Amino acid sequence: MIESLLLTTTSVLTFQQSVSLTNATGFFFERDKKLFLVTSGHVLIDEPSGHFPDRLEIELHTSSRDWTQSLLFSIPLYVDGRCVWRQGLDSAGEIDVAVIEIDRTALPDAMVYHAFTPRHLLDQLEQIGVGSTLHIVGYPLGFHDTVYHLPVVRQATIASSFGLRFQGKGYFLTDARTHRGSSGAPVVMGSSVSGRADASLSWNLLGIHSSRFDLAGRDVENDEALGLNCAWYADILLTLTNDQWQKQSRYVN
Repeated sequence: MIESLLLTTTSVLTFQQSVSLTNATGFFFERDKKLFLVTSGHVLIDEPSGHFPDRLEIELHTSSRDWTQSLLFSIPLYVDGRCVWRQGLDSAGEIDVAVIEIDRTALPDAMVYHAFTPRHLLDQLEQIGVGSTLHIVGYPLGFHDTVYHLPVVRQATIASSFGLRFQGKGYFLTDARTHRGSSGAPVVMGSSVSGRADASLSWNLLGIHSSRFDLAGRDVENDEALGLNCAWYADILLTLTNDQWQKQSRYVN
């Protein structure tokens, strides 16, 4: 049997028409019978690097008896010139987390997955101490189990005061070895912290991995990279998956 945590996460391939652009990570989040794909905002659009995909492909398992069976599921990023994803803002600016509602009627009947829900989020962020052990589930450099179509897991620790907005922004720091392709990965901790996660997926969702954190003025010849990462607090998903979102202004390209 495959661990449920590994079935929450999928590879995200970006395309501009038929041209393959990048690979990243995404995961599933369910709320009020709706299913969402969560990833980093810069996976969907990144103006500084000229990254403007118009669709995604994610990989879905299609059999619980044969884990080698999967298919690629295409998701358009624009409909009638408007972006389909939701991306939040706060007082410090744009949040590098985006969600896309997935049309359940278009999914394969035999799709096998697990999804995080609001039950997997923490009520009291001060429960987590600095140095606590976390896990980041993803596809670094696109690397994964290509036979069974499963991600890999990296161990991390909390490297800043959890519950505080590092430098006034909506993320905390983790200390882990990460690579390109991990953007959008869930940052999780065992559910014994809060006891709220359900038995089928006994993990707390703490954050969404965004990028490696470095100093702009670092001497690249004499100083190693910091090895720290930004992870946006996962409670932003309560805003982005709210039924009232349609009444709010959207992030539009």
